[in-house]
Amino acid sequence: MEAQRTIAKPIDLEGKGLFSGRTARVTFKPAEPDTGVVFVRTDLAGPIRIPARIHCLAPRSRRTTLRNGKVVIETVEHCLAAVCGLEIDNIEIEIRGEELPNTDGSCRPYAQALQQAGTIEQDRPRRPLVIEEPVMAQEGAARVYALPGRPDELNILYDLDYADVPSIGRQCYHYRASPDNFLREISAARTFLTEPEAREFQKRGIGAHLSAGDILVLGRDGPIQNELRFADECVRHKIGDLLGDLSLVGRHLRGRLVAYRSGHSCNHLLAKKLLESLDKQQRRRQTNLEAILDIRKIQKILPHRYPFLLVDRVVEMDGDRRAVGIKNVTMNEQFFQGHFPGIPIMPGVLIVEALAQMSGLLFAQRLEHTGQLAVLLSMDKVKMRRAVVPGDQLILEVEAVRVKSRTGDCRCRALVGSQVAAEAQIRFMLVDADPV
Repeated sequence: MEAQRTIAKPIDLEGKGLFSGRTARVTFKPAEPDTGVVFVRTDLAGPIRIPARIHCLAPRSRRTTLRNGKVVIETVEHCLAAVCGLEIDNIEIEIRGEELPNTDGSCRPYAQALQQAGTIEQDRPRRPLVIEEPVMAQEGAARVYALPGRPDELNILYDLDYADVPSIGRQCYHYRASPDNFLREISAARTFLTEPEAREFQKRGIGAHLSAGDILVLGRDGPIQNELRFADECVRHKIGDLLGDLSLVGRHLRGRLVAYRSGHSCNHLLAKKLLESLDKQQRRRQTNLEAILDIRKIQKILPHRYPFLLVDRVVEMDGDRRAVGIKNVTMNEQFFQGHFPGIPIMPGVLIVEALAQMSGLLFAQRLEHTGQLAVLLSMDKVKMRRAVVPGDQLILEVEAVRVKSRTGDCRCRALVGSQVAAEAQIRFMLVDADPV
């Protein structure tokens, strides 16, 4: 399996935003496994974290913007394209300002900075999103398709059609995703505007700090006071935007993408539909999976009983290394009577308790013949990421990190569909069972 990756050391980048013209300083920092890509506004009273996920998307024209409440980070697509193109899984991106630097209009300065920082593998497997069924997004004439393909790579075919602008015309490009190909084929391609679009931007006061040489403006006969870096630079840039926008699903994609005249808005729509499709696939798998341990077998292993038994069935068991279980959350749960009347939310401590019970079932595979029991010792790095409500199905994933003679450590996640609801690292003490 592929390992997750982060950068080896912090590195800075500075520049002016395309729309605002304000200077911003960006610092890329290594991040722990399973962190994902997280932006952090550090110019406010307190640091505000904004995950690079589709649920944080703010509606904007011609760019990708993220928000947490009223706090926004503008024009993140080039930065995200570089992170995605170089196949970095976990990174924190601190920014002093509300818009990322436009640099030269391409992803290349971001990619060069990340290259300079270097990358390192982490002790956690990567979980790519493998496209298993066709998904389409359409807005007017713009379309983009996600299709099954090779499960170990991503291929993109982009058809750009500017028939009314002779200097652009129709451009098609096939891209096979890899860090080397991204650096060589995509990273240097710049944002472009047609001459009428540029004049409209000027009227609105957007990009007033830019000269004709700072941005790629295409007239009928070609670039105005500028030169192309590739004969098909426009379509290559669109592929970079597509990579950055679809990275908001939070996982590396594997399969095929076919795009026709797609822009940010259509790309965002596909990201949402991909997560919906993934959620449906997971629910179908869980429904069809036979229980490896049903509730009767679980009760023979765990001492917990109503109303505190929080695992309904175990659907995967990889020896004593990894296990996956299910907890169906219904309105009949006793705790919903008081937590909270009118707004039923499953208490976070009970989600963590369900993960602890699932860990106990995993350790039972190892301890079955040793006469020992796993007793909860400590919990670290506990994070609640999503509310769990009646009707949700909790997927309980636990993985043994290390087991010694007297202690055992588990890495745990609870998911609802594809969204992480809670995560924790739980330690157990292995004690001798009392004789019956």
